[in-house]
Amino acid sequence: MEFSGELLSWFRENGRVLPWRGKKNAYYTWLSEIMLQQTRVEAVKGYFFRFTERFPDIKSLAFAEEEEVLKLWEGLGYYSRARNLHKGAKLLVEKFDGKMPKDYADIRSIPGIGEYTAAAISSIVFGEKRPAVDGNLLRIFSRCELYEGDILSKEAKFAAFQYFQEKMRDFPGDFNEALMDLGATVCLPKGKIDCASCPISFFCKAHRGGNPEDYPKRRTKKPRKIEKYSIFVFREGDRIALVKRPKKGILAGLYAFYQVAGHVSKKEALEEARKLGFSALKLRELGATRHIFTHKEWDMIGYEIDLGEFPEAVVKEEGFRFYTREEIKNNLSIPSAYGFYKSFVLS
Repeated sequence: MEFSGELLSWFRENGRVLPWRGKKNAYYTWLSEIMLQQTRVEAVKGYFFRFTERFPDIKSLAFAEEEEVLKLWEGLGYYSRARNLHKGAKLLVEKFDGKMPKDYADIRSIPGIGEYTAAAISSIVFGEKRPAVDGNLLRIFSRCELYEGDILSKEAKFAAFQYFQEKMRDFPGDFNEALMDLGATVCLPKGKIDCASCPISFFCKAHRGGNPEDYPKRRTKKPRKIEKYSIFVFREGDRIALVKRPKKGILAGLYAFYQVAGHVSKKEALEEARKLGFSALKLRELGATRHIFTHKEWDMIGYEIDLGEFPEAVVKEEGFRFYTREEIKNNLSIPSAYGFYKSFVLS
């Protein structure tokens, strides 16, 4: 019985059918791996089809306008991924004639491509024997070897890399995808582990010891910071006011509704509108919602304010611009953090 053989046999019978697999297409592998960061597979499938229909290859993506790329990315979140994807495509056209290089170091030089994604591309597309260590592989490794250290540490990633590289034989791309699928369907997080279906349970020390639930080990996470905001949907007839967020920081450079720190009262909301130079005809409360980022959480309340007039001075000073529903729906990317309030705009 051999680790790689058992794993690959299982994969050929049980591997997931995914739209970017089996094509040896570096662009598809790159795009899918970037989309899958922090996002469920089922959610990514539709985005992948729409994205590749509009941008079927690296060159078409490179020559696109950033605004269109962000619009197609709308709802996936973590927009820096889309920006780096776009930058990467431009660099690939500039340095590699629009083709993904075969060398791992060159792949790593592309904006937004880290060790994991580079390893996935180099192994799946180009056959390099390099484990693509992600959360799934770390979880499998920790149980197979009873790894006691913090599984998110650099030391753990290096140990997992060495462990799987020693076991990788032929078909390194299949080996990596098999481990990804094993972690996604069988060797699941605590409470959902299915050791009875695992093809490598014979090699797993945690399974033999009867304690897979004890792994992986993690340091205690810091609680998320909660930030309170009031969101303003300024409406002038059929047009809605949007601003662009700062070029740095969370949701950098994206379209957003105007917001202020804290939960303000209706009276304070009207006063805020007045300070901006707006004449409010009517105010409507839009309710409360929350959005969870990786390390923080936004606790929001919202107001819709119908306006009487719109001084040009405010546009220049505050960066406000008014857009129709159709312009917002078809052309502008508003982050999912504002999704609750965006639904009022487009309804």
